[in-house]
Amino acid sequence: MEIAPLSAAGPEAARAPAAEPERQARAAAEAFEAAFLAEMLKYSGINAMPSGFGGGAGEEAFASFLTEEYARLLAERGGIGIAEQVFGLLQQRMETE
Repeated sequence: MEIAPLSAAGPEAARAPAAEPERQARAAAEAFEAAFLAEMLKYSGINAMPSGFGGGAGEEAFASFLTEEYARLLAERGGIGIAEQVFGLLQQRMETE
């Protein structure tokens, strides 16, 4: 009978490799949803400033960053469900490979 050596990492280390692809798949799904939401928010006018205030090159340069941050936060907090659908599809694909 052969006994496996003990490791300092504990039983969590054995599960870590399996959790990494799942974490990466979830991150990719959220990034996809954030990109989709950023495009939708861009056309919604969420960053539109009133004509009497704001404007200029600075606003034009950084408005897209604000929109992308809104989209990232929306996706991170559950979004509209795209990330969950994409994550499910990615999991199915990982299981078949």
